Parts: sequence; structure tokens; C-alpha cells
Amino acid sequence: MGQVTLWCARLRAAAHAAWRYARSAPGTYLWLTILLGTTILLKHFDPAFRHTFLVHRSTNLHELEHRPVRVLIDSALYIDGPSWWPYLVLYTVFHAQAERWLGTGKWLLIAATAHVGATYISEGDLYWLINHALAPASERRVLDVGVSYALAGIEAVLAYKLVPRWRALYAAALLAYHGAPLLSADRTFTDVGHFSAALIGFACYPLAAYTFTGGRPHRSDYPMLDPAALLRTLIRTVRTRAAHQHGAQPANASLRPQLSSPLRPPRRTSGPQDRRRPDRPGGP
Repeated sequence: MGQVTLWCARLRAAAHAAWRYARSAPGTYLWLTILLGTTILLKHFDPAFRHTFLVHRSTNLHELEHRPVRVLIDSALYIDGPSWWPYLVLYTVFHAQAERWLGTGKWLLIAATAHVGATYISEGDLYWLINHALAPASERRVLDVGVSYALAGIEAVLAYKLVPRWRALYAAALLAYHGAPLLSADRTFTDVGHFSAALIGFACYPLAAYTFTGGRPHRSDYPMLDPAALLRTLIRTVRTRAAHQHGAQPANASLRPQLSSPLRPPRRTSGPQDRRRPDRPGGP
């Protein structure tokens, strides 16, 4: 019974911590909730109808020409795939961290800028290919929905949250990840979009590093993240908890001073004045 109570208490604490974290990034988890609802809705559609439904909400050349504002918003409310769970992880790791750091307004501005900017750059690339007979004209109505451009932009701007020695490594890895598909012969316009979105995110440095008060920019004083220090802290915390759970003595216990038992007074150490032969009965 005691173990059940303990586990219930841990679950309540975990749920409370998760709720506090979600409340600290309301825009991220509201967006995720909308994506969950639209994903469930699409699963109830016939495949043919679902394709037609999404094409009319895609940021393809035809829809951008006739309904640009509507499709730019609509396309960000659907995911390109049947599973919502990977986006829960990605949004928690990237979007939520950026929103907690930058605030909801700046986070949304950067995500929207990456989404809109990368959309027009990638569709401009596709337009050029169609006009030069390098892509079929049917690509004007291609299905193009999803949130990956906004995600790539947020991934990039998070580089400025890292300490300098990790920032360059993270930025290089991100550029390699989004840039490698551009070197292949079968690259697509979405590959151009992802790389463009990352560049837009990196270009948002002024929004990340400065605050604007009174019409003038001021350098933001924010704590930077050191992944190595974070990992060391995590390992130390896990080891400490494991030691407490198993009743193990910490590794540095031998270095601690040995304290006398509170139930027994400490043994008195004899000094030079006590090193005398006891008086014999009767004296000398």
C-alpha cells in the first residue's frame, strides 16, 4: 500500500510539473492542441477527399496566387504525416524552449517569418523550374502543408541561447542537416524551403539578442545554456537519487569527518599532564 501511495504522489508531482511547463509556453501547446485536433479530423476523411482538402489549404503556386493569406495560415494548422506524437517531442524541445526564452510575441514573430519567408523562397524556386521546363506544370497545385519551415527557423534562432563554444558546433550541424539534401540530384523545393527557413532563423539574431524599449534597442541580458554543464548536473542528480533509493553510501562519504554518536560522549584524549603513574596505596 505504501508503494502505491508513493507512486501516486510521484505521478501527481510529474503531472503538476508538466502543467507548469505547458503554462510557461502557452502558444506552443495551443498550436500543438490544434494540430492534434486537425490530425484526428483528417483520419476520418476518405483518402481521396483528404488529398483534395489539403491541396486547397496548401501553399502551392495556385493557392498563393489566389488566396495567399488564408493558405499561409491554414497550411500551418496541419501536419505532413499521420502521426502527431513526433511533433509533441519536437515542439517541446525547440518551440517551447524558444517561447520560454523569447516570450510569446517574439517567438511567434520568428516562427511566422520563417514559415512565410521559406514558403515564398521555395515556391519561387519551383516557379523557376516550371518556367524552364525542369518541373511539370502540375506542380503548381502540389500538396504542401506542414509546420516544418517554422520549426527549422526556431531551431536556428535557438543557437543564440547556447554558450559560444557550443553555438558554432550547433549551427554547423543544423546547416549540414538542412543543407545536405540540396546537394543531391533529386532535391525538392521543400529542401530549399527548410534550408531557407534555417537561414531566416539565424538572421533573427537582433530579435533574440535585443529588446526594444522607448524606440531604442537594448542588449538583452539572458542566461545562456551550456549543454555540457546541463548533462553533468543531470548525471549527478540521477546518481544521487539512485544512491538514496538503494541506501548506498555516497562515494565521498569516507572524506567526511567521523562524528561521535549522540548517545555516547566522545572519548577523552589523554594529554601530557595525564601521563603520570597512578599513586600507589600508602604512598612512597
